Amino acid sequence: MVRIRHLVHERFMFLFKFLHSPAYVGSVTPSSRFLAKNMIESIPWSEVHAVAELGAGTGAITQCIPPAARAQTKVLLFEKDQTMRQELIRKFPNYQCYSDSRELQISMKNAGIEQLDCIISGLPFFNFPQAMRNQIVEQIHLSLRDGGMFVAFQYSTQMKQQLGEWFDIEEIKFVPINIPPAFVYVCRKKT
Repeated sequence: MVRIRHLVHERFMFLFKFLHSPAYVGSVTPSSRFLAKNMIESIPWSEVHAVAELGAGTGAITQCIPPAARAQTKVLLFEKDQTMRQELIRKFPNYQCYSDSRELQISMKNAGIEQLDCIISGLPFFNFPQAMRNQIVEQIHLSLRDGGMFVAFQYSTQMKQQLGEWFDIEEIKFVPINIPPAFVYVCRKKT
């Protein structure tokens, strides 16, 4: 019963945050387990020593990281919304949590991480102003090691061209069992 109340609370919080700030929340509900599974399964976890999740929300994808990652993998979470960020800190006390994906490099330095092996993103890029989009994509590119992975979901294919300028897009998977349906971009940093 407690689990059901928590899920209902999470969904109402997402809806409220979306209605208040749709440009930054991007969806009326947390990511589905099907979307989370597609994102996590795209990553070769045995090669991942450090990972960041951008736009972690309430942790729908984050909760899939511990069973997949190695115990010593360093995880950085980024969530702009203060209420959601506090929930992430409560749920994942072993992960460091930050507010601004545009400060990815600074956050990595604070965490003692030189480069990331993988970045996972649920950020609604196309909702952001172009200048902000550019800043975040540049931070992602600078933060990844050569050949590092960038796995992101979007609700359209509008970001394909911009992502293709910075990354080799290995695959785009369509996940229909999500609200709204999503596209998972599996990319590698161009060297």
